[in-house]
Amino acid sequence: MDESKKTRDIIDQASIESFPASDPPSFAGHEPDGNERKEHHTKKLQLEYSNKVEAVLEVNGKKYHYFSLKKATDAGLKDIHKLPFTLKILLENLLRHEDGITVNADDIRGLMEWLKNKTSDQEIAYRPARVLMQDFTGVPAVVDLAAMRAAVKKLGGNPEKINPHSAVDLVIDHSIIVDQFIAKDAFEINAKMEMERNYERYEFLRWGQHAFQNFRVVPPDTGICHQVNLEYLAKTIWSQDKNGKKYAFPDTLVGTDSHTTMINGLGVLGWGVGGIEAEAAMLGQPISMLIPEVIGVKVTGQLKEGVTATDLVLVVTHLLRKKGVVGKFVEFFGPGLLDLSIADRATIGNMSPEYGATCGFFPIDDATLEYLRLSGRDNETISLVEAYAKAQDLWHDPKAYHAVFTDIVELDLSAVKPSLAGPKRPQDHVLLKNLPDAFQPLMEKVADKDKAFATSENFSMHHGDVVIAAITSCTNTSNPSVLIAAGLLAKNASEKGLTRKPWVKTSFAPGSQVVTKYLEKLGLQKSLDALGFTLVGYGCTTCIGNSGPLPPAVSKTINDNDLIVSAVLSGNRNFEGRIHPEVKANWLASPPLVVAFALTGTVNINLEKDPIGLDKKGEPVYLKDIWPKNSEIDERIKKITQEMFHETYAKIFDGSDEWRSMKIPNSKTYEWQPTSTYIQEPPFFEGMGLHPEKVSDIHAARVLAILGDSITTDHISPAGSFKANSPAGKYLLSKNIAEKDFNSYGSRRGNHEVMMRGTFANIRLRNEMVPEVEGGFTKNVLTGEVLSIFDAAMQYKKKKIPLIVIAGKEYGSGSSRDWAAKGPKLLGVVAVIAESFERIHRSNLIGMGILPLEFTNHETRKTLKLTGLEKIDILNLGSQIKPRTKIEALVHREDGSKSIVILQSRIDTLTEMEYYKNGGILQHVIRGMLG
Repeated sequence: MDESKKTRDIIDQASIESFPASDPPSFAGHEPDGNERKEHHTKKLQLEYSNKVEAVLEVNGKKYHYFSLKKATDAGLKDIHKLPFTLKILLENLLRHEDGITVNADDIRGLMEWLKNKTSDQEIAYRPARVLMQDFTGVPAVVDLAAMRAAVKKLGGNPEKINPHSAVDLVIDHSIIVDQFIAKDAFEINAKMEMERNYERYEFLRWGQHAFQNFRVVPPDTGICHQVNLEYLAKTIWSQDKNGKKYAFPDTLVGTDSHTTMINGLGVLGWGVGGIEAEAAMLGQPISMLIPEVIGVKVTGQLKEGVTATDLVLVVTHLLRKKGVVGKFVEFFGPGLLDLSIADRATIGNMSPEYGATCGFFPIDDATLEYLRLSGRDNETISLVEAYAKAQDLWHDPKAYHAVFTDIVELDLSAVKPSLAGPKRPQDHVLLKNLPDAFQPLMEKVADKDKAFATSENFSMHHGDVVIAAITSCTNTSNPSVLIAAGLLAKNASEKGLTRKPWVKTSFAPGSQVVTKYLEKLGLQKSLDALGFTLVGYGCTTCIGNSGPLPPAVSKTINDNDLIVSAVLSGNRNFEGRIHPEVKANWLASPPLVVAFALTGTVNINLEKDPIGLDKKGEPVYLKDIWPKNSEIDERIKKITQEMFHETYAKIFDGSDEWRSMKIPNSKTYEWQPTSTYIQEPPFFEGMGLHPEKVSDIHAARVLAILGDSITTDHISPAGSFKANSPAGKYLLSKNIAEKDFNSYGSRRGNHEVMMRGTFANIRLRNEMVPEVEGGFTKNVLTGEVLSIFDAAMQYKKKKIPLIVIAGKEYGSGSSRDWAAKGPKLLGVVAVIAESFERIHRSNLIGMGILPLEFTNHETRKTLKLTGLEKIDILNLGSQIKPRTKIEALVHREDGSKSIVILQSRIDTLTEMEYYKNGGILQHVIRGMLG
């Protein structure tokens, strides 16, 4: 061989193997394999931007390399300074990851082209820096990773290739149940019961913590994942050493909880994805997305006296849901931001799923720096945040901000009034004074509306009684202003001699131990305790359905008399059947209003004019008499200190003695236990080969259910408790599990046998095929028998009959619940036909190999007069299917007639197309790793 050629080959091979520093660094976990390195090497000269825009930023004597948007302008990306902040973050992400393969110059130019039409069909590959999980969604994700390792091993590969490439934090926060309340030791009792119930799950997570790299677990009873993220994990601007340089770039993430968007309040771009998509992101797969439309919300004015951040967010939710922002980015700007604390912004960001947006983003400004300082971030991080934001034109100055948006909505803070939302959806805004009127439609079929029903205790109950009053969830426990307001209101009420009504189950579950520290320091926790709002846990309780049992006398009276009663909670979700199976009306409200309704014990009251109760002298007390002034709240907020955060997070990963003493098997592949009712190997990879089967048309499919509008992931896969006579209950009884030990669907998500039986098992589900029945039932059209959806699906499965679900608008709204797609997959559902889909659930369906289809030409299940008795063929699949293509469905009716229905495929991108062809995203990842 020619010596010079041999030398060149050696040099070329060395450069391929070392992935040289001159190439753009690979952040956020994607480590190219050998073939990608070679392909990258051959395309290196085609990189148009990343090699031209690297710059150096000096902060307090330290040098940070970064991908400069100002240099990108000089490199030909004209007018990108006009982009919204969120799209600038996406642009930086693309510049940093340009490799000529997953990110090319056309993708990058797509952000510049967006400015022309303020919308785009350009697909991009986005790589967030990290992934956040909570345990309800985290356990099944880790189960999937363990199952993927087993699958890779069976296929002859190295199972340790299945490993998170990017940083993953899992916070155990969704498993504590309000079994005990009012008692001073309620938290200790509930925490002990939580550990007993969930020991198997926690052992499994501890195994995962040791078996997988880049995977940390925050132990139970520490705080809610969003609060821990806001107060500790997030940095706003991230830094990382790569190829001998320190790089700075925006903190970005995806989370397996839809309320990951809470971190948007801190200038961090993050949103919720399904567990399936999060697993792919962990394994180095980019998130495929279209460059989104961005709705700007111009904020002006100031909140009036007595108006809370909760009132504001309920108005925002109603406003933006009405506007229509599903699948879009929402970005807040304007002079009104100066009046909103980071806690207020986080509250608004948290509710993004409720108004349907991918994110609800707030830019970096002085308030961001103040919060980072208060919460104990180090000075180096804070200095970097300010310097980087200003260098990259990511700093918000309301006087000089002139971004281009797809559309702009005006929000005047001074117009916000005291509010609630309910009784079934967070977007159903109700002014406080109109609450009695909003409750009345639920009473249409009640004959004697004012009748008193005696209980076995010394009180009577009525329709409209509040039986749950809960200060709970991440939405408000991030916000000192509303919690201090609740404490002050409790103090004022107690001083006047007011007490909670005896039929009200009260609870207080803050998302952070910092809350306990400042409420105790201010002497306000004693006042909350006096009215029954004792600490029950640090986690998502009532809002996720972990509200625990009602007192026996209350429960019996409700069930014996079919009482329509209410829950009032400071959460973000109030969907049917979610909060408690015996409570039909659920209202979202601010923490001080939650306390107020515990005092009234009813929603049949106008708190703006009716007395809340009588004082010690028998004189009427009105809400305005005990409502704290803004100045009183502000004065106490100033007493929150940095030390409170330091004390809380000094040993965040340590956990209790019981947590640390768990015996963990030292194995890289999980040893599945056949007797476990919590953790089982899922069947998703059974029979999987190295190559996917060819996509083919669907023939003679039957309809499993016909559903209406706003079917949530709670309807599809409930998270709360279940009865012994349900399919899931019967399964656990067959395994000798007593009903008292059932726990919840959410806690059983590591066992597919429970979860497939719980699919479509919500007690409030309405299947139009069986209009006379409420709950998870359907008709087997082959036999005419009405039975549970699970049992019917199994009968169809034995005959190898594919199944279809038909629905209305906003199918799959609510939580980013992967089991809402996994469950239907295991039941045999091959397609869902709906009028529209919520963003996360649509992605989840594709991630499980289920085809999402939308009606076109203003057709619906009603205009087509579908009954569920039809047989349906879905045609033009196979090699002809492309993203966003039209699909023909041939409907065979019972009378022998046929008709063609044109459907829109909601496989939106080429990457999603690959996932579908592989039978799911995880199968695609495994095959990619095995070549």
